[in-house]
Amino acid sequence: VFVSSSEKISSYTGSKQDFIGKGNLSNPEALHKIELNKQNSLWQEGIIAIQCEVELEALESKKIILSLGVGKTVLECQDLAYQYNHLGKVQEEYSKIKKYWKDKTEKLQVTTPLESTNLLLNGWLIYQVLASRIWGRTGYYQSGGAFGFRDQLQDTIALKYIEPERMKEQILKHCAHQFKEGDVEHWWHDETGRGIRTRFSDDRLWLAYIVENYIEFTGDTAILDEIVPYREGMTLEEGIDEKYDSYPESELKESLYEHCKKAIQISLNFGENGLPKIGSGDWNDGFSEVGNLGKGESVWLGFFLYDILQKFIPIANQKNEEEIAKQYAQIADKLRKALNSNGWDGRWFRRAFMDDGNKLGSIQNEECRIDSIAQSWSVISGAADNDKKYISMESLENHLIDKENGIIKLLDPPFERGELNPGYIKAYLPGTRENGGQYTHSSIWAIMAFCMLGFGAKGAEYYRMINPIEHSRTKEAANKYKVEPYVVAADIYGQRNLAGRGGWTWYTGSASWMYEAGIKYLLGLKIQDY
Repeated sequence: VFVSSSEKISSYTGSKQDFIGKGNLSNPEALHKIELNKQNSLWQEGIIAIQCEVELEALESKKIILSLGVGKTVLECQDLAYQYNHLGKVQEEYSKIKKYWKDKTEKLQVTTPLESTNLLLNGWLIYQVLASRIWGRTGYYQSGGAFGFRDQLQDTIALKYIEPERMKEQILKHCAHQFKEGDVEHWWHDETGRGIRTRFSDDRLWLAYIVENYIEFTGDTAILDEIVPYREGMTLEEGIDEKYDSYPESELKESLYEHCKKAIQISLNFGENGLPKIGSGDWNDGFSEVGNLGKGESVWLGFFLYDILQKFIPIANQKNEEEIAKQYAQIADKLRKALNSNGWDGRWFRRAFMDDGNKLGSIQNEECRIDSIAQSWSVISGAADNDKKYISMESLENHLIDKENGIIKLLDPPFERGELNPGYIKAYLPGTRENGGQYTHSSIWAIMAFCMLGFGAKGAEYYRMINPIEHSRTKEAANKYKVEPYVVAADIYGQRNLAGRGGWTWYTGSASWMYEAGIKYLLGLKIQDY
């Protein structure tokens, strides 16, 4: 890694301690020194600071180039530094970069009465998805670099509008991280070939969901015939929820269609309430102990599975597998009945049944009385009875939308001192992250559901309300929100003195879903290949 400048570097330091000294970031001690100490700080708490001396005549101006780069050898670094210390070269590259992003983000442009909506949909959301989620796979608050099975698949939902070929590429890449049993690596690093095998119940289903989404948008059914290998390794032993290991490619290779069937088949594991078992978590990773003993069931997962089954039936028929199509139709019908009976709590849908029989998302609960995603997906999936769709979304609006702080909570009340122990979600402070704050993923699903029910104006109002730009319109609002206004935050705190404060930014799948919600559900641009 190197630092360079078009001006002569007279001194430098890599020491944070020496640079700040007895001062602070706004007034470091180094500013009062004649020169920096010219010392590196490898393996310490380091910074990079350089000093250049520039003399200007009265009214004179000068352009100075500062560059930060990386190369494989010292010689390559010197060559790059030399190239980019010339103003003409820098301006040329700057123009290329601007054109590159303009070509990416301006393929689809919208004009609405709300400038904050235009700003996000006409560039920033796509930039966030590509730069942080797909390429960097990192952000200020999570520097992982791993591929998440469900995560980067969902990111391609936004990219299909500008690069459907990347969506295909991502599908096939993730497909190759499915085990021949049907489960998947929750995340992995390409560099090491190592990843983690888990009992998360929704991971595996996102493959089929995104394939269905891709085919609906592009009409490219040929993708189903792509031959992709599996991963192989020891299955998880009884009582083990996850295992980090190296899982090599199997010699067994099958079509993407067969991979999707395996993902669905392993998910047809129903409990005593007729709902799919939750395992060591579904979309909400924090529900790590709801069903890890093998009995707990997920209402939300039931809606998600129902949606996937319904969309896979015509695909199976197209493949001349009428028996599979018939089987899935029967399972979906039985599941829909279970969701509307055992999943219904009177005014909204429950969230889950725990191993010990306790319910989550019930009016009887002291904590987690209502959960957002069970309500929104009852509409998105089309599984809920007609009256229950409207009643459940009205309940979501009454209990989970906090207009004062401009958020849509994931659940309420948060877990704190109650008897229920659903997993590590309870370790979060009440109102933070999944534990009763806004998890932006889920708030966008709620907006999509309102739009699907015909409440477009309401959907638009809430879309504006959760827009990060709207959280930063005034100095007072910005001081409360505290994070970047131009990218979506994964979460916003929802309780007490932290209410309205942004959490993780950049690295969140919410950006992709917010783009999809804005283009398809709010503005109504539905692209389908018939």
